[in-house]
Amino acid sequence: MNCLDTAWKQHAAELRSWLRHRISQPQDVDDIMQDLYMKALRQGSKFCSVQNARAWLFEVSRNALADRLKLKREMVELPDDLPAISSGEAPLDRLTACLPRVLSELKDSDREAIVLCDLSGMSQADYATQVGLKLSAAKSRLQRARQRLHERMTVACQVKVDEAGHVEGFVPRPPIDQQGER
Repeated sequence: MNCLDTAWKQHAAELRSWLRHRISQPQDVDDIMQDLYMKALRQGSKFCSVQNARAWLFEVSRNALADRLKLKREMVELPDDLPAISSGEAPLDRLTACLPRVLSELKDSDREAIVLCDLSGMSQADYATQVGLKLSAAKSRLQRARQRLHERMTVACQVKVDEAGHVEGFVPRPPIDQQGER
């Protein structure tokens, strides 16, 4: 009996069980098991020099499973009458256009913290030095300013976010005109 047969007898049942917990179709488990054995067989004498045959078999089966799952992704047919994406301004750009107006509605210290740290990329430590605060106080100020900005964007632009914090929708507000009027 060669080293592949020995390794296969020792680990095939464990591999099959591992695959069964990840694939619902028994025939898919059989296919992967067969592919795995063939890959090991093609290794020839190189398989015998593998330090940990079990680890090799599981690694190759994990990769085969990943490949199979990528191929089996379900495709959804889109209807022919699906409206095309407009070539105009992207929704995120319209949301970004709402930002200056909402920033102008914040108190000066909040606006300064957000503009310097978040929009201009200044480090919080440099911001703390510039405004004469300890680092912990500057961090707190920035966090509170971000929270107030979030609250204002939610109310003023009616921003709705999903559970992951991604913008789902909003109602655009007209930007401030040149004279600063609303």
